[in-house]
Formats: sequence, structure tokens, C-alpha cells
Amino acid sequence: MERFTEKAIAIIKSIPFGKVMTYGQIAAYAGSPRGARQVVRILHSMSSKHDLPWHRVVNSEGKIGFKDEGQYNHQQHLLLSEGVLLNEKGKIDLELYLHQPFTTAEEL
Repeated sequence: MERFTEKAIAIIKSIPFGKVMTYGQIAAYAGSPRGARQVVRILHSMSSKHDLPWHRVVNSEGKIGFKDEGQYNHQQHLLLSEGVLLNEKGKIDLELYLHQPFTTAEEL
């Protein structure tokens, strides 16, 4: 497994109940600031195998990334069950709910 992938998995697993992180934020902490799409790939292909809290990862605007209504509603339900609220435009208040575990990627 690539070092980036290992770091990304560890970061995703570290997201606490009731908090979220963005794809880009995870990528930056894992050492690839432009690797948000790699994080999407990791979540898509490895969430079940590594028991990742995939629902705690959102886009840079604080929105759920799914276009499919069923998947969107499932993620929204999981976030709401943890107390993470979305406003009327479907956005999460990142100032309130964003998890910032490290000051630098080297701390991981």
C-alpha cells in the first residue's frame, strides 16, 4: 500500500463522531495537497475493508458529494445521527464541525 494511502486511511479513521473533514484537507494532511480525487478513490474502494467512517468526509464547500439521491440521503442520515446539521442549502458549517487533528502533515 502506498504511503499516501496509508496516511489517508489513518486520517479518515481519526475523524471523531460528530465531526467532518474535507477530501482536500485529508489529502493535504496525507502529503498530497492536490490529491482530493485520490481520497475519493480510497473511500470508494477501501471503506468497507478498513471500516472507514466515509460519511464524515465532505467536499470543500461542506456539502455531501453524492449526486445520487439515495446515497446523498444515506450520508445525510448518518451525519444527522451524529449531530452534524446541514443548513437549508445542504451545507455543513465547517467552522463548527470541521475536524483539524494536526497542525502539520508531519504530526501524523
